[in-house]
Amino acid sequence: MSKLVEIRWHGRGGQGAKTASLLLADAAFTTGKFVQGFPEYGPERMGAPITAYNRINDEKIRVHSNIYEPDYVVVVDDTLLSAVDVTKGLKKQGAIIINTSKPQVDILGKLKGYEGNVFLCDARKISEEALGKNFPNIPMLGAVVSVSNIMDKEEFLETMEESFKHKFASKPEVIKGNMKALEVSMSEVKICDK
Repeated sequence: MSKLVEIRWHGRGGQGAKTASLLLADAAFTTGKFVQGFPEYGPERMGAPITAYNRINDEKIRVHSNIYEPDYVVVVDDTLLSAVDVTKGLKKQGAIIINTSKPQVDILGKLKGYEGNVFLCDARKISEEALGKNFPNIPMLGAVVSVSNIMDKEEFLETMEESFKHKFASKPEVIKGNMKALEVSMSEVKICDK
């Protein structure tokens, strides 16, 4: 029996949440999964809250709607914790993965009593060290793959390296930096103590 995994991404326009959801869909598809990756369109402008989604399954996906009860939520910008109900519909047996450098005590109080697992990843720090700029989407992509186990991690990294080689053929330093960001985030994402 297959296990449908649903992921909801929360970010701000320009942070790459939509791009990360599409990269995840591409990687999962390349490894033989059935996938969906799509944004929810609204007032698309730099800095405005945006939502994107993924569905990943071993069998055909027959539902085509937004995701209202995700298994995982990825928060690319921790300022959204005060602006958006990021835990709405999130399954208790799922998890939320948040990009933040703040202590877990500051974060847990903003999750409206969510009882499932909470993971933290300092994607800004990882990105700045690996790429020299704040591109939080790539580290958060690595974090969600690590937490969710939706695909083999080595296979994911190989697929992403091929994707980056294709997209950034003339910029090998970008390939190396993105791969480092993925690898570091996959090892540094940490579960909160409750």
